[in-house]
Amino acid sequence: MQRFVERHVPAVTGLLTVVSLALVFAAALRVVPAGVLPRAPDAVLSAIPHVNAVISTVAFVVVGASWRAIRRGNVERHRKGMLAGVVLFAAFLALYLYRVALLGPTDFEGSAMVEQFVYYPILGVHILLAVVCIPLLYYVLLLALTRPVSELPATNHPRVGRVAASLWMTSFGLGVVVYLLLYL
Repeated sequence: MQRFVERHVPAVTGLLTVVSLALVFAAALRVVPAGVLPRAPDAVLSAIPHVNAVISTVAFVVVGASWRAIRRGNVERHRKGMLAGVVLFAAFLALYLYRVALLGPTDFEGSAMVEQFVYYPILGVHILLAVVCIPLLYYVLLLALTRPVSELPATNHPRVGRVAASLWMTSFGLGVVVYLLLYL
């Protein structure tokens, strides 16, 4: 299997991206009937946005520190940190999609002007970056997992990784801003 993935990283990236985005949009558009999902207690559902804000903040720091580690030549710290970032992202996404599938998106309760000129533009950029990051993250992750570390500099991993990390951190940061606009 690893040989197949190694030879077909772009195709596997595309497949994983399509499946991931289908799951995201199915949950966001509430295609999955809420009745098929086990329902957590209301206290748990209410806590998810706050937990996700913490996850996003930690992920922002972890990805930034991992990026800095590779710039300093610490490959092992970079690898561990980026894998931790992926795990944090997956945890965030699972919690977010679970809550949205059950309850729908959270309504903005501030003024209409703030909603139109601040909240929606920030939310839109956050969502766009999150969607764009998915194939980039799969691509660099698959390259990293299917090749020896010594070969990675000769691949697109460093170039695409810089773009992915920048966009990923921006998306995490904007996600925290969205949280603050919704809950403070």
